[in-house]
Amino acid sequence: MTDIKMVRREGALPARLPVRDLARACVRACALAGAELGAVRAGLREVPEVLLDDGAVATAFVSERHLSVNGRAPVTFAPLSRFWRTADGWVRTHANYPHHRERLLSALGVSEADVERALAERSALEVEEAVYAAGGLAVAVRTAEEWAAHPQAAEVARRPLVERERLDTARVRALPPLPPPPAPLLPAAGVRVLDLTRVLAGPVATRTLALLGADVLRVDPPGIPELPDQHADTGFGKRSATLDLTHDRAAFEELLREADVVVTGYRPGALDRFGLGAEALVERRPGLIVGQLSAWGAYGPWGGRRGFDSLVQAATGIALLQGSPEQPGALPAQALDHGTGYLLAAEILRALTERVQEGYGRVVRLALARTARWLTDEITAETAADGPAYEGPEPWLAETDSAFGRLRYARSPVSFAGGPVDWSRPPGVWGSDPARWHAV
Repeated sequence: MTDIKMVRREGALPARLPVRDLARACVRACALAGAELGAVRAGLREVPEVLLDDGAVATAFVSERHLSVNGRAPVTFAPLSRFWRTADGWVRTHANYPHHRERLLSALGVSEADVERALAERSALEVEEAVYAAGGLAVAVRTAEEWAAHPQAAEVARRPLVERERLDTARVRALPPLPPPPAPLLPAAGVRVLDLTRVLAGPVATRTLALLGADVLRVDPPGIPELPDQHADTGFGKRSATLDLTHDRAAFEELLREADVVVTGYRPGALDRFGLGAEALVERRPGLIVGQLSAWGAYGPWGGRRGFDSLVQAATGIALLQGSPEQPGALPAQALDHGTGYLLAAEILRALTERVQEGYGRVVRLALARTARWLTDEITAETAADGPAYEGPEPWLAETDSAFGRLRYARSPVSFAGGPVDWSRPPGVWGSDPARWHAV
């Protein structure tokens, strides 16, 4: 069994739900998977000791809030992304992206100044359905009991926290061995990761793979730029390119031919028309590891819906458990996003270890709603005595120059003996890199 050196800190990620335990578990799983892959590739007799500190974990789980650009605090939520009173309760909207803002206003038929009045005149479920029908994002705030009775909740409950599947029988090239210590142990060195994710969970996963040595290339459609602060927070260690899959298909297929991992984070089915479903990807690139993220799961009546952490908290009862019927609340971090991101990175690292040993790829699937069920119904809070108090994020923050200016940022909490302590490069401007892999 791998040794785990843990520093517990009182007051880290305080919440009514066991958020700190979820965060610990997710980061621990990721660090352990990285250490195991490193040991296998470097031919080590023992897996390096995993280092886990509540302070590092708590700081990283709110990395988007700790980011500063030339001393400026980040923009995390737009004015129309919030809780609103309705005629019979509450609704939570998400309108950080301009196109989601436009769809929300279109669905309500009002200007931004009249949103509050328009929502107060309608029921929460009416708003939810109308906004989703228009391609926007709004979710009725439900109690845990109301969510448990929902058909989507029933589908989520039937699934494991992580779904794993092997779709092909082709044996593929093993990853080259890593140099033994004292060289830094980079478990994912030489691994090429095609990052087709947006917002938080997927980029957290691929940011972590980049920390561990992977060549991560994020690819986005050119017409929908990422929010700058969001991109700066999750872009460490990665490169960013744009491709129009309708017109630049040959360029994408060239990338796919040399990829080891593809990670997708768009709503289920959204990429199928481009031949980017798991089965289609593996057919063209045998041995590929595919990681798929969704908000609600790729099944059930909400299987094709968009979603974000804040909306999943609202729908699954978390907002009322953290707040009250008089005022819904939120977790101290976007813990569903961050937690699911570290779990996805862990599963990809485990799949890489299996590929080294067996030669086969894997498909792994996670959903924010399933992580929410884990948090609300399945995690048992640790009873071990706390250690020193968490007195703030400063010991786990760093600064660097970048294309954005001077950045303050949270270091990764994923740590093991001999492993990396920081990313090899700061984030670059969205879409500023060529769509090609680094030369081996």
